Amino acid sequence: MAAAARGRKPDEVKSAARVLEVLELLGTEGARLSLAEMASAMAVPKSSLHAILRTMEARRWVDLDASGTRYSLGLKALLTGTAYLEGDDVASLAGPVLDALAEETGESVHLGRLDGTDVVYLAKRESRHALRMYSAVGRRLPAHATALGKAMLSRYDAAEVQRRLDWPLARLTPDTVTDPDELIRQLAEARLQGWAMDDGENSVDIRCVAVALGTGHGGGDAISCSAPKSRMDDARVREIAGAVTEAAHALGTLLKRLGQH
Repeated sequence: MAAAARGRKPDEVKSAARVLEVLELLGTEGARLSLAEMASAMAVPKSSLHAILRTMEARRWVDLDASGTRYSLGLKALLTGTAYLEGDDVASLAGPVLDALAEETGESVHLGRLDGTDVVYLAKRESRHALRMYSAVGRRLPAHATALGKAMLSRYDAAEVQRRLDWPLARLTPDTVTDPDELIRQLAEARLQGWAMDDGENSVDIRCVAVALGTGHGGGDAISCSAPKSRMDDARVREIAGAVTEAAHALGTLLKRLGQH
């Protein structure tokens, strides 16, 4: 049975659940899918799914390509996602803090949120350099392979980390940490020093440093700064860690004033 169908709860309304599964599938895949591919992934009859897709297309939640055979997320999905960010206190307050951090470091800066086993990018600022990492607001990455995720996971004890993550852990690059003992060791180190790092574990030859905010949105939020290893030696890592720590403290102070932290 497909992952989407397995995740359905007994008390959910089937038609509503299937609409949400369509959005989740298209959002996760990030590509255009045919009716047959979606029906297979969701483990539902094509006839039932086609009726749902017609309604979603009419209301601009999904789009059809020029061939009329492949579906993708529609404009309404973008508008709703934008409204989420505009209404989120952390994301809205983070703007000036991220701007200042990007200006100070000259590198790519992100605000991320822990969502289940993944990290979701809520905001980003580009590096001033031509050579930079790829990222996009809304992108999901496994928490164990990112500095953002490690920073937030470091707030939990080993038993809670074991419970929260999907094992065995996915390997994104040759350097991704997938050994449970090594991951727990790194999280303990991050807890002591106040910041976490991924060393080519998400993107080859990219180093990233992150500090958790500890905000109460499920798993929490964190700020990170990333750069190619050629610009991020060990001394620079420590400098960046100091700058990110100050930025996280500044944003935390703003959130406390709002009563959000």
